[in-house]
This record gives sequence, structure tokens and C-alpha cells, in this order.
Amino acid sequence: MSVETAPERKERMLEPHHEAHQHEHPTDRQYFTVAIILGVLTAIEVATYFWEGASTAGLVILLFPLMIIKFLVVCLYFMHLKYDNPLFRRVFFFGLSLAVAVYIIALSAMNFWSASYGS
Repeated sequence: MSVETAPERKERMLEPHHEAHQHEHPTDRQYFTVAIILGVLTAIEVATYFWEGASTAGLVILLFPLMIIKFLVVCLYFMHLKYDNPLFRRVFFFGLSLAVAVYIIALSAMNFWSASYGS
């Protein structure tokens, strides 16, 4: 089609309740930065596999915060929770808190934190 015969696109006005939910999404640069950060955190996690003589409790203490940070970054940026209704953010944070609490309780119930675990 030539320029003259191209159909005209009519811009529709958004409903007022839709306008209230309009927000800026992350830019390509922000996505790239987030991907680099996630890549570095993943490299740290993978590197723990090669650490000789590292205690299991020490690895858990290092890996737990990395897991939480990665979860939050993925949820906030790739699921757009950073820009969404605060209720959704609270639901995910509650789920994360509950998961961490369950892990800690389960590890404590199995005497994971004691020196004799695994030996």
C-alpha cells in the first residue's frame, strides 16, 4: 500500500479507569541491566558448587539471600509488580516470607543447623 491509500488508524481515548492504570514500563536498558544482575547472581550461585571445604550451613546462609534477591528482581521487573497494584506485591512478598519460614522450620526440624548434620 502506498502512503496515500493506507487506512487511517483512529486513536481511541482510554476509559478513565484505564488511564488510572497507565504507567511506564521498564526500558530496554533497564531490562538489560536486570539481566546482567541476574547473570552475576547466578554465576555466584554456580561458583559455590566448586568451593572446597565450604560448610553446608554457610552455603545455605549465602544462597538463601541470593534466592530471595533473584525472586524479588524477577517478580518486580519481569512480572511488572513494581508498576502494578500494591496488593499484588503484598501477595508475592507474603508468599516469599511464607516459603522462607517453611524452609527454615523444615531445616531446623531436621537438625540442619547442628554440626553433626550430614556426617
